[in-house]
Amino acid sequence: MERFAGRVAVVTGASRGIGLAVARRIVDEGGRVVITARGAEALAAAAEQLGGPERALAVPGRAHDAAHRAEAVRRALEAFGRVDVLVNNTGINPVFDAVVNVGEAAMAKIFEVNVIAAVGWVREVHNAWMAEHGGAIVNVASLAGQHPSPGIGVYGTSKAALINLTQQLAYELAPRRIRVNAVAPGVVRTRFAEALYADNEEEVAAGYPLGRLGEPEDVAAAVAYLASSDASWVTGQVITLDGGRTLRAGVE
Repeated sequence: MERFAGRVAVVTGASRGIGLAVARRIVDEGGRVVITARGAEALAAAAEQLGGPERALAVPGRAHDAAHRAEAVRRALEAFGRVDVLVNNTGINPVFDAVVNVGEAAMAKIFEVNVIAAVGWVREVHNAWMAEHGGAIVNVASLAGQHPSPGIGVYGTSKAALINLTQQLAYELAPRRIRVNAVAPGVVRTRFAEALYADNEEEVAAGYPLGRLGEPEDVAAAVAYLASSDASWVTGQVITLDGGRTLRAGVE
């Protein structure tokens, strides 16, 4: 498939894991990408894996830094001439505790990166390109944003906010032909989620009717669909990617 031929995507948090898998899927389908993440060395290596300067441009920085966001979008336009797709994948979860035990500073940081920065990225691509040309935005939320998630409640609350933000933006930006959707994965086999399965992977996997954890490529496939013209009449939607996990609520 060449669904992204002639199209350019900005993918945040893309030095590894889900973000890198998304960027690879877009490149494999003919697109070009600008990838961002904090670690410059790992990001540069990821860009090389994706095909080098002809296909992928690495712009290191922090997602919640407005100057970084502006630079990434500016360089996308300079290098490739357009920004058709934004994938908001960056997310943090620095605490594992009950919500009432999490300090306000930690809560503020989680929301700053997981929610407020996502708005900042949307604003940048909107003002620079999509307001006139249309486009597609995909936010990477979480199953934790759809139901209580003990231990990661603040993270889950931020992802619930991201899901609501997806719907708000979809409604507001539809007249400009900008589609906004989200994916909500369960536990995916990444370094980010490792603490949730490293010590008991078989037990965690058994909680999913399909009998395994998610892989980054599972998420990338859904993101690619939502970002492509195959989903041209889809906006304001959330695709739950959970191997059937939520089905258990109806039988237990």
